Amino acid sequence: MKFLVLKKDTLVFILVTAFLLVTISAWFLLKAGDTTVFNQTVNENIREIHMVTVEFNSKTKDGKEIEVYRWDPGTIQLNAGEKVNLYISGVNGEEHPFYIEGTDIKGTVKKGEETMVPLQIDKEGTYRLICEVHGDRDHNGPMIADIIVD
Repeated sequence: MKFLVLKKDTLVFILVTAFLLVTISAWFLLKAGDTTVFNQTVNENIREIHMVTVEFNSKTKDGKEIEVYRWDPGTIQLNAGEKVNLYISGVNGEEHPFYIEGTDIKGTVKKGEETMVPLQIDKEGTYRLICEVHGDRDHNGPMIADIIVD
């Protein structure tokens, strides 16, 4: 009966490699647990929609500065019951606290950051994504996007 004899360097290399693989695998499993939403599984397909905060500004003929904030795109469409991750990137404006009318969904988009909003709306209709800071013309709004659920 022959035994496999490994040099000390080879054995150390194999052990270190195995340790690294186990550590990296454990990290990915833990990380996946942090981001799992909707009781999703690894194989589940969740659509991603990306949106940004946008500011338009200009001057009137008399030199007055005017500006308005918007969500871009201003309309998104979902199927009833569809699982979606809405990623909103804060580009303009320091922060935009928001809520989605007709739901319990609330959050804040901050400049230079991306906010992920898990969506699954079962009832058909139009739901408005409303920025609480820019709710009307007096506050450089209205900053409203329509979420249309069919």
